[in-house]
Amino acid sequence: MKRIISKLDIKGPNLVKGINLEGLRVLGEPSYFAKKYYENLSDEIIYHDCVASLYERKSFLDLIEKTSYDIFIPISVGGGIKSLKDIEKVLSAGADKVFINSAAIKKPKFLVDASKKFGSANICLSIEVIKDSNDEYICLSNYGREVSNKKLLPWIIEAQQLGVGEIILTSVSCDGIGNGFDQEILELIYDEIKVPFIIHGGAGNEKQIYDVLKYEKVSGVAISSLLHYSLIRDKNFKFESKGEGNTQFLKNYRDNTNFKKTSISSIKKYLKKKGISVRL
Repeated sequence: MKRIISKLDIKGPNLVKGINLEGLRVLGEPSYFAKKYYENLSDEIIYHDCVASLYERKSFLDLIEKTSYDIFIPISVGGGIKSLKDIEKVLSAGADKVFINSAAIKKPKFLVDASKKFGSANICLSIEVIKDSNDEYICLSNYGREVSNKKLLPWIIEAQQLGVGEIILTSVSCDGIGNGFDQEILELIYDEIKVPFIIHGGAGNEKQIYDVLKYEKVSGVAISSLLHYSLIRDKNFKFESKGEGNTQFLKNYRDNTNFKKTSISSIKKYLKKKGISVRL
């Protein structure tokens, strides 16, 4: 069964979203969005603290705890996960699993240690990838801010050998655009995928989601902008932020034609008609 996952990027107290992981705009209170997505049949919530690695800000434990009381689907958390103690705190707050990027790139053995202590099913590798000037896919860290020495395909192979139970891959160049996922990436890595695999970055409508979920090894898609902007268009949407970050975008928001107004339940009904197995 394929998963439709709601991915929420968090900066301070607010839900934010940008383009290509840059230009973060405040959209509102994250737990409000998470609950709406849960009520609309999301299979999982991802919380990504998008500044934790850069500023060494600790994970947002209060938000995780609040959300775990309000929704009853898996919660995945990442951003600034640097130690086994960090993982323990996040799981104790109510998360079901964690995803790791920057710390794993710096010290791949961290994946081994984490998988042994908490179980591979609870440890996910997050990969942020972009094509460089040599036409090669390379991995980024710190929410796309730093170029690493990891090339995509060898890193996927290595990480699976180190014990990760799942991989979520973000195409940075497609993120926030709404023109579809980078299927060239899928074709490059497909034969080497051995664990549940989630793709993120580019969803603008139901067909684009179907175009990647029809690949057998793709376990699900993580969606951000398409869901956020659809919810914002709802006449009952109430904007609430806690005063940190760029709120001007939302105050002046106009429909972005790259993103169809839809919902998780509508996406799932479309997929089911196309023969994709989803939870309804």
